[in-house]
Amino acid sequence: MLSVSNLSVQFGKRVLFDEVSTTFHNGNCYGIIGANGAGKSTFLKILAGKQDPTSGHVHLEPSKRMSVLEQDHNLYDEHSVLETVLIGNKPLFKLKSEIDALYANYTDDNAEKIGELQVEFEEMNGWNADSDAAAMLSNLGIKEENHYTLMKDLDGKQKVRVLLAQALFGNPDVLIMDEPTNDLDYETISWLEHFLANYENCVIVVSHDRHFLDSVCTHISDIDFGKINHFSGNYSFWYESSQLAARQRSQQNKKAEEKKKELEEFIRRFSANVAKSKQATSRKKMIDKLNISDIRPSSRRYPAIIFDRDREAGDQILSVENLSASLDGEVLFHNIDINLNKGDKVVVYSRDSRATSAFYQIINNKEKADSGKYSWGVTTSQSYLPLDNSSFFDNNLSLVDWLRQWATTEEEREEVYIRGFLGKMIFSGEEALKTSNVLSGGEKVRCMLSRMMMVRANVLMLDEPTNHLDLESITAFNNSLKNFKGTIMFTTHDHEFAQTLATRVIELTPNGVIDRFMTFDDYMDDKKIKEHRDKMYAVTA
Repeated sequence: MLSVSNLSVQFGKRVLFDEVSTTFHNGNCYGIIGANGAGKSTFLKILAGKQDPTSGHVHLEPSKRMSVLEQDHNLYDEHSVLETVLIGNKPLFKLKSEIDALYANYTDDNAEKIGELQVEFEEMNGWNADSDAAAMLSNLGIKEENHYTLMKDLDGKQKVRVLLAQALFGNPDVLIMDEPTNDLDYETISWLEHFLANYENCVIVVSHDRHFLDSVCTHISDIDFGKINHFSGNYSFWYESSQLAARQRSQQNKKAEEKKKELEEFIRRFSANVAKSKQATSRKKMIDKLNISDIRPSSRRYPAIIFDRDREAGDQILSVENLSASLDGEVLFHNIDINLNKGDKVVVYSRDSRATSAFYQIINNKEKADSGKYSWGVTTSQSYLPLDNSSFFDNNLSLVDWLRQWATTEEEREEVYIRGFLGKMIFSGEEALKTSNVLSGGEKVRCMLSRMMMVRANVLMLDEPTNHLDLESITAFNNSLKNFKGTIMFTTHDHEFAQTLATRVIELTPNGVIDRFMTFDDYMDDKKIKEHRDKMYAVTA
């Protein structure tokens, strides 16, 4: 279907890919993974023909069509929404444009040509193109009233949905997507997961969303050591098996028979879990023949994230009474009543992400509410990771001096001690002397996590904490929070984060709060709760 032969990519002395040869087959979904800087996005650009390799070539089977999720959100600003989707099938759109142009200058001489093109158009199912594109847009949350709106008049999140519809339109033979879940809500991501899990052609995707990778991938394509290796299974299987492979290689004295038995038991357990999963589809029959004997330990580094508490909190954590907030006259949430319990792990959710961010800002005394009040228990100590952390980095301090700002004892102020914290977050050696105002988004979040570890609070508040983090950091972060003995309030678009961590769901709406002690999946799948949620978001007369 799609093959790569002897592909090498080098920037100066840095080698991203070294003589890579591989093939992507029809009917499979490949999740491309690799550490930050490994070349995931570069590889997708080369596959799509948007960037040339240093050497080697990419070959797409003749007559097959490739579609790529567009990253430039302003590229189609002068086109209507519906037309932007149709452009996704370039051969069809070109033919349609030719027919329209001939009709615009109709003469008896071009009538025969129009007839020939219309026959070809019909063979491509062109007469259903508009309705198919409209259906795709509706499934992705773009209302019919906006289908003829110019792209430049949509907001950023709407544009993302239109460009996703464009990529999916017309059943391409090869579909390439770089971070397709960015800026999508849970409902839209769920629809996309279902669509791709049943997609019969070839899909190649880069994503930091573990739940998404687990739901759609039949193979994981690991970029490591300058090579790309395909492994059957989804991300969870790859991660667990690579960890198992690393452990087994470190057990020099363990007998080969014992290792083999351990591998076989692991594969049986994983296969059984997948078979029982509601995400299992006919595309995952390959799970029956899993083999991890060829997986070797990764070169990746996982941060050591450990949250301790200076003291245990009492029973009174947080009380919120009749809290309301609005923005530019628009109600974000209204009359919110909450009592947070000791040890709660709460996902704070809203269909409007501005509502959750405003809520955290208010209870951290960064913004004022329209009405209502809140109070923290006297034994609580809070640590807050805001959505926008830029104010923490508007200086040119070295990372050692930056982190020293939150030290409370002489020991904590020592450089050796601070470097230990930074080292846990993969800032080792000279990296600890970087200045804070030149950090990438992911580095800033890792610094903020170092700060939170140093503070040792018993209540953690996290607003989209996985933004900018790589899969390794997200996985380590998620595992650490599972083991945290204190109280957590968090908001995230990472489905796996929400499902594996939260024991309670609090949803903020313009007409009050919905508060349930249950897992996130159970909450989102409950039909009665969904009906209630729809009413809570209804515009108040």
